[in-house]
Amino acid sequence: MSYRLRNLPRSLSFVLLFLFALPVLAQDGTIYPLEAPPEPKAIPLGTGGVDDQPAGETWFRQWGDPMARNITRATLTPFLPEPGKANGAAVIVAPGGGFRWLSMGNEGWEVAEALAKQGIAAFVLKYRLHPTPESLDDFSAWMNRPRTPPAPASDADQDTPPPGPPRTDLSNQLEDAEAAYAMIVQRAGEWGVDTDRIGMIGFSAGAGLTMHATLNSETMRLAFIGPIYGGMGPVEVPEDAPPMFNVIATDDFLFRGQFGVIDSWFKAGKPVEFHLYQNGGHGFGLGNPNRTSNRWFDAFIHWLGVNGFLTAAPGG
Repeated sequence: MSYRLRNLPRSLSFVLLFLFALPVLAQDGTIYPLEAPPEPKAIPLGTGGVDDQPAGETWFRQWGDPMARNITRATLTPFLPEPGKANGAAVIVAPGGGFRWLSMGNEGWEVAEALAKQGIAAFVLKYRLHPTPESLDDFSAWMNRPRTPPAPASDADQDTPPPGPPRTDLSNQLEDAEAAYAMIVQRAGEWGVDTDRIGMIGFSAGAGLTMHATLNSETMRLAFIGPIYGGMGPVEVPEDAPPMFNVIATDDFLFRGQFGVIDSWFKAGKPVEFHLYQNGGHGFGLGNPNRTSNRWFDAFIHWLGVNGFLTAAPGG
């Protein structure tokens, strides 16, 4: 069993209990077929489908983690704190996967479960994805295709925000994030959420979606953001940008020696905390064995507390 599953708390959600019932597979990069796990608490967001999507939603398992691809219907799954433990804070959790698949266990359910244990209402966003081959064999071949390593970042990359629209069209994903935020606001009373303390945390591509929503959404008013091992290039910071908690490891291929987004936030006079870890690679979720990056979640909770996000404002 993987390190992450061995170290999860005993009181797991319905989804994680389902995962324990699955046969244990080799902990390597091989892609295995997986039946879709039950998601009885997943709430459809009603944001529509995906154009030119020939295949339906399918699941697979890699590195011991459940993952979904060809998602055409976005959902939001609440992970609420136990009665009497909620502090009113809420976090939208956006898993990663290059906008082609979602690491639902490692970067979704497990993170949400950990947040709920801290009294934070967590909501896993299963957002729509760009199409991948219908056949799992064809998808595996596409995943394992030869890739050209990214070029080292230049000084110009550090100082100049990339021009034009993002490389990938994120209109569907932004619509899903905005619908998730709107649903949390609408049902805040039911879920025990303080609408002034709704944040968003994302991993890899989910970090990209978190940043994209922060920079482009006209309806989301995030109180804080946590892009975890996302792109590090400079950005144009909005006047109402929220405080940011940012994490990446030096051996992550997305780091490339860049500090652009951190510098952008700092120069804009916005609160920013940055953790550059010695090791951890990419996609470590809550942590992997013997990596310095394993304590980032504790630091994130501490950061939330110090900045007052875990307590209601006076008179609130």
